[in-house]
Amino acid sequence: MIKYVKSRTMAFTLISFLISLVLAGIIIAAAGYSPVEAYSAMLGGAFGSTYNLAQTAGTAIPLIFAGLAMAVASRAGIFNIGIEGQILAGALPAALAGAYIRGLPAVLHIPVCILAAAIFGGIWAMLAAVIKNKLQISEVIITIMLNYVALYLVEYLVNNPFKSEGMVVRTEEIQDSARLVSLVAHTRLNTGIFIALLAVFLFWVLFYKTKLGYEMRATGDSPFAAESAGINNKKNLLAAMFISGALAGIGGACEVMGVQGYYISGMTTGYGFSGIAIAVMGHNQPLGTLASALLFGALNAGASSMNRMTDIPGEFISVLQALIILFISTPGIVIAIQNLYKRRKAVTS
Repeated sequence: MIKYVKSRTMAFTLISFLISLVLAGIIIAAAGYSPVEAYSAMLGGAFGSTYNLAQTAGTAIPLIFAGLAMAVASRAGIFNIGIEGQILAGALPAALAGAYIRGLPAVLHIPVCILAAAIFGGIWAMLAAVIKNKLQISEVIITIMLNYVALYLVEYLVNNPFKSEGMVVRTEEIQDSARLVSLVAHTRLNTGIFIALLAVFLFWVLFYKTKLGYEMRATGDSPFAAESAGINNKKNLLAAMFISGALAGIGGACEVMGVQGYYISGMTTGYGFSGIAIAVMGHNQPLGTLASALLFGALNAGASSMNRMTDIPGEFISVLQALIILFISTPGIVIAIQNLYKRRKAVTS
């Protein structure tokens, strides 16, 4: 039965994705461009060479963490809209730890920076859980507001006490001992991909092999039943939000340590909100979230190639992403299309 449900879910996801491609192609054609040219350039830009494959995988690194952050919260029944702020809350401490802690070997300095990002990102997310537990305010409202608090607090810190010399608004460069090693020269792919894959594995272990994971899943499936069974929903809310924020923070750290080499204003814009879409597309499952993040990484990498190679605006990639999210997160649309196809087939036969 479980295998049947999984197969049905995979088939539904594939059908939704194909429908999204077709509709996006129709929109591109209606705008006067060639869908074939658009998709060819996009595929070439995402998978056409070792460089492009590395760019796709490197672009996916922060998206994997953002998607996992959303998936963890969702499995526990929480809608964490604050991933964007939690990424910021982790990225800046990682940059400061990388820049101002000196004399450590890389084997210690890198974990220190990642730990700083995880702690601050987790605490920032847990603030929403504490407020929800104490005042019964929706976490959606709290996390949205905390996004803005994080954004302007980090911008103040980067523009004032921690601004490096020069016109660019950024922190000091991190030490070489804090840098993640580039795996393919002049691309975004770095050893952060291994940290991301480890996070996917630990997500699976947490939710399917530990008591805490079972309790968080039970809380997410039915909080009233879980509470009746003696499960502490408030404790699970705190734990889930801390883990969610920690994952988001590590994603910000990987961007600082593996790509930029410092925190720069606007560096992480949009990752958190993409993470929501990635988790939805991946059905909040570890491997599904990984696959979704890689797909979004391919779309983003392909958009850059499409802009360079054609006159087709890269904004069509956003249209495609939106259609993918719409169809995968709204099963009724796909089911209605399937039923319409079956009825037409019955009439013609």
